[in-house]
Amino acid sequence: MAEPDPVVEAVFDAVAATAPTIRDALPGRRVESGTENPSGETVLAGDVYADELLAEALGAVEGVGSFVSEERPEAIEVGGAVGEGGEGAYAVAIDPLDGSSNLRSNNAMGTVVGIYDAPLPATGRDLVAAGYVLYGPITTMVVADGSGVREEVIERGNGGDGDADSGVARSVVDDDLTLPDEPTVYGFGGRVPDWPDAFREYAREIEDEFKLRYGGAMVGDVNQVVTYGGVFAYPALSDAPDGKLRLSFEANPIAYIVESMGGASSDGSKSILDVEPDGIHDRVPLHVGNEELVDRLESALDG
Repeated sequence: MAEPDPVVEAVFDAVAATAPTIRDALPGRRVESGTENPSGETVLAGDVYADELLAEALGAVEGVGSFVSEERPEAIEVGGAVGEGGEGAYAVAIDPLDGSSNLRSNNAMGTVVGIYDAPLPATGRDLVAAGYVLYGPITTMVVADGSGVREEVIERGNGGDGDADSGVARSVVDDDLTLPDEPTVYGFGGRVPDWPDAFREYAREIEDEFKLRYGGAMVGDVNQVVTYGGVFAYPALSDAPDGKLRLSFEANPIAYIVESMGGASSDGSKSILDVEPDGIHDRVPLHVGNEELVDRLESALDG
């Protein structure tokens, strides 16, 4: 087992420290902020708040040289570089509030984190760790690093005043997460009429075998697969042939986690981690889950 990376540990310490504060702030931030993100999507006040809080927390971590989020047009250099010019420092990419469209309807949301040992944009092979926080009935954090994949429960600590540095209590509930051998669930994004014909045929087969679990937040939907085994997909669509999910902030970290659990990922023909990016905000079709189900999907799309 690999020795813990202190920078990776510090990043997830910072993410965990912000989680109760982000969650506590959501009730008052369900309205539009009046701005759009670089992908042209309407940004809610909750998105802005989470982005600003995480940028401050992660930018203060020694060993983090750059930070970029779904809400920012480009990476920003931060003060945590460990060498002249930032050599040896990690780049952190986040989706501050994944599934924020669920905020109005009070459904699951989360935060996605990828830690890259390369300037962004980079491939998923440059990830050294990835994780996500899920704001469900319980706040949990799943982390994949050199030591494996673990799930933690995050609760407000004894500081109790609502500040990010007031302290959190973290308890590991599973220190060796792997995908269940007998999958039971699936969740597919996008409108059915917009799916490619080959994917629609694959979906018909899957829905005969498994239970639908889809809530409109990638983190929540992937966590169903992490918990029960199965397959999650947001395929290419007729109106979005390059996919809807962002490679750097969403697809790469989730693919890294699922593959670290013994599962597989695919853009339809190869591992998500092998997709070469052109820009920070590139989109990609995402399919993750048990290896046999992802293999079946690639065969269906190739046929």
